[in-house]
Amino acid sequence: MSAIALYARKSADFDAKLANATRLLQAAAAAHPGRIVQATSLGAEDMVVTDLIARLQLPIALGTLETGKLHDETLALVPRIEQRYGLAVELYRPQAEAVIHFVRDHGEKAMYQSIDLRKACCGIRKLEPLGRMLADRSAWVTGLRREQSNNRGEVPFEDTDDQGRLKLNPLADWTWNDVWHYIQAFDVPYNPLHDEFMPSIGCAPCTRAIAVGEPFRAGRWWWEDEAAKECGLHVKQDDDEETGAVSMLGAR
Repeated sequence: MSAIALYARKSADFDAKLANATRLLQAAAAAHPGRIVQATSLGAEDMVVTDLIARLQLPIALGTLETGKLHDETLALVPRIEQRYGLAVELYRPQAEAVIHFVRDHGEKAMYQSIDLRKACCGIRKLEPLGRMLADRSAWVTGLRREQSNNRGEVPFEDTDDQGRLKLNPLADWTWNDVWHYIQAFDVPYNPLHDEFMPSIGCAPCTRAIAVGEPFRAGRWWWEDEAAKECGLHVKQDDDEETGAVSMLGAR
C-alpha cells in the first residue's frame, strides 16, 4: 500500500496551515533576496516545501547534501525535481580527503561503533557541506515538524541558527497526514522508500523501515538511545548539554 493511501488525510485546519506556510515563505523570500536556500533532505516534508516554492515562484534556491551514502531512490529525486519544476538543485558533497581519511581510520561501518564516531561521520558528510551551502546565505528553509520527535516538539516557525541566520520551518505545525494530503492534492513527487514504511530517510546505513506503533524517527540510528537521534544539523550550540550533540551550523 502506498504512503498516500495510508496517510493522506486532510485535517480540519489544513487550509489555515497551508496559508500560514505560504505567508512565511513569501515573507522570507522578500526579506532575503538572493540569500535564502531550502536545505532539502528530499524527504516528504521537504518535497512539499519545494513544491510550494515552485508553485509560488519564489526566489528561494534549492540545495541538498549528497553525503555519498544516500539511497539510489533518494538521489533519483534530484533530476525529477529539476525536470518537474525547472529548478536547479545545488549538490553539496563532503570533502573527499576527509571521507577517505575517516574510512581508513575507522572503517565503513564506524557509525555503528559509537555515538561519537557516528556524529563524526555526520560532521564530515553533512555538517561541513551544510556550512558551505549556507556560507553566503542569510536565511534557510527546512521541513522540520514538531510531530517528528520529542526533540523537535517545540520547533518554532522562525528561529535563528548559531550564525544568526533566519531558519524558517513553515511546516512546523503540520501533521504527517497533512504532509501526505498535500502530496496527494498536488501530485508531488516523493521518495518511493516512503511506501516501504520509511517515514524518515537519511543515509542508507542509518535508515531502516519502522514497525507499526514505532515513533516516526525510530528507523534512524535505531541502535542508539532516542535522546541522541540528531545528526547536528538542527541542534544549536546551547543545546549541546541537553542533547549531547555538537553543532557545526555555519561551519566553513
